[in-house]
Amino acid sequence: MTMTFNGLFWVVGLMIVTAVLAVILRKARQKFGREANNEVAGQVFTIVGGVNVVVAAFVLISLFDATDKADENNYQEANSLVAVQWASDSLAEPARTKIGELTRAYATEVAEQEWPDLRSGTPVNDRGWELLTQLQNEIEAVPTKSDREEDSRVEASNQLWNVYQARQVRLNSAGSGVSAVVWFAILVGSVMSIGLMFMFGGPGVYSYAVIVSMLSGAIALLLFAIYQLQNPFSGGANIGPDAFVAALSRLSRGG
Repeated sequence: MTMTFNGLFWVVGLMIVTAVLAVILRKARQKFGREANNEVAGQVFTIVGGVNVVVAAFVLISLFDATDKADENNYQEANSLVAVQWASDSLAEPARTKIGELTRAYATEVAEQEWPDLRSGTPVNDRGWELLTQLQNEIEAVPTKSDREEDSRVEASNQLWNVYQARQVRLNSAGSGVSAVVWFAILVGSVMSIGLMFMFGGPGVYSYAVIVSMLSGAIALLLFAIYQLQNPFSGGANIGPDAFVAALSRLSRGG
């Protein structure tokens, strides 16, 4: 509910501010000659507002897509981790037990230690990489006495590489966000779009204020959505460690 209240605060707040400003500016201007600006202001507004909306919509769609991919990637990483243990079931002791312990330790590290850092956007520690390195060393060092065991060792190694790749994608997703250049372009374009509305003339002061406030509210809503979806692990997206919690449960039961 906090996110909803924050969104309403910014959207409604900007609508009220622009509506009041529209009434003040309209009453302060001369009564005649206002409609003469409509044609020129309309042409400029079409270009500025159109470009701003296209850029903002493109960014928002990209963030929606990135959120879906981040969620899918989490399950891919967790499932590959489970597959490492599955493949190691055919390996000899003590390697099989050691690999099981390391896979559970990695899932616990991600779900309990790394996820708070992902939500806050701060860099995660190197413990996860260290556990994967230990897994790699354990898998490479395990002796095999048959083709079946060698195939299992190779499969475990391949699945571990999938975990490596998915982990890197997950960490990159948490730190990507929207660049400062894109934010600058969207914010300046939004200010210009709202500012151009004050150049229009019309018959009614309060109906004009409503129109301006609706435009500013729509822009504020778009900006708020972009802000909330910057980090797929927090804000409006708020992807949780469900994939790793489920994987840990499966790993604890032996897959």
